[in-house]
Amino acid sequence: METEDLAKLIKERRSIRVWKDRAVDADLLLQAIELATYAPNGGNQQNWKFYLITNKGIINSIADAVQASADYIAALPEAKQFGEMVIGYTQRASFFCNAPSMIAVAARQYQSPIDEILAAREKVDAKAGQMRQWRNIADSRVQSVAAAIAYLLLALHQMGLGAVWMTGPLQAKGEIETLLKIPPEMDVIALIPAGYPDENPVIKERRPLREVCEIIN
Repeated sequence: METEDLAKLIKERRSIRVWKDRAVDADLLLQAIELATYAPNGGNQQNWKFYLITNKGIINSIADAVQASADYIAALPEAKQFGEMVIGYTQRASFFCNAPSMIAVAARQYQSPIDEILAAREKVDAKAGQMRQWRNIADSRVQSVAAAIAYLLLALHQMGLGAVWMTGPLQAKGEIETLLKIPPEMDVIALIPAGYPDENPVIKERRPLREVCEIIN
């Protein structure tokens, strides 16, 4: 693949939230997931797991759980100050119920030896505590899953499918993990509804490179 082709693939990918009423071949989705497993990951732990959901009843149940959690948040007194923004969020919370398929991405709980050392030491050493806090800002398992999802989205786009990266539903994490029978040593990190797109959203402009990149000589 030429650099121009890769650039086109990356720049034309977009988040899709409306899908055609058309099933997606599971083998196609599995192929995209396999490609995602080639993403870089911390310590080569490969501690991710992908749950491919094609059962519409389960997708609807997840959407119901997410909607219930959104309604709960919207009803809180603290939500009043955000007005229309919260109302809009609540109205859109379960939009993914119409997706023909969904991929839940989970990660195994893990603590590196370095983190264990710092966790043990921080009780008597403020510097160790500060170092562990800094390391936790860049949690390696979440970064690993994020890399895999980026690969997954590009693969799906190349296949003519549309998907969207969702972390908002984690407000219903407990219910989602119960529905999917996620083992206790795993955490759901994101949901990726996918299908054949039935919308063509405008690609949003990116901030100029000079605003987001600084060369340090």
